[in-house]
Amino acid sequence: MSLLLLDTTFLIDAERGGVELDDAIGDDDDVAIAAVTVAELLAGVRLASGKRRKARQAYVDEIIESLSIVACDRYVAVEHTDLLVAVRDKGRPRGAHDLLIAATARATDRTVVTADQQAFADLPGVATGGHR
Repeated sequence: MSLLLLDTTFLIDAERGGVELDDAIGDDDDVAIAAVTVAELLAGVRLASGKRRKARQAYVDEIIESLSIVACDRYVAVEHTDLLVAVRDKGRPRGAHDLLIAATARATDRTVVTADQQAFADLPGVATGGHR
């Protein structure tokens, strides 16, 4: 069993048909998403229009209902602080949402499953995996 944290880019790829969730996730894997991923997915819904919006809302509703959502608690906040300092010290800042996802993974000992390996590259204590 693997502890996995699905990144927003991975879920967007899955929505667009770029990857099948069942192919990427094992039956015995413990899968979750970060709370900030919910915000990113919902922003995508609100920015869409027409049929695309309805389809995207249905997809996001399914994700939210079927996966555990890890809240941004004090443990995630501490990990986020450590990551913010580390990337600034290296002179290689990252997006706040990516760092929150990475911090959530660190705080819960999960591997980030992402379609954007560069967003998480060289982050101390953050394990990543792509599509299996």
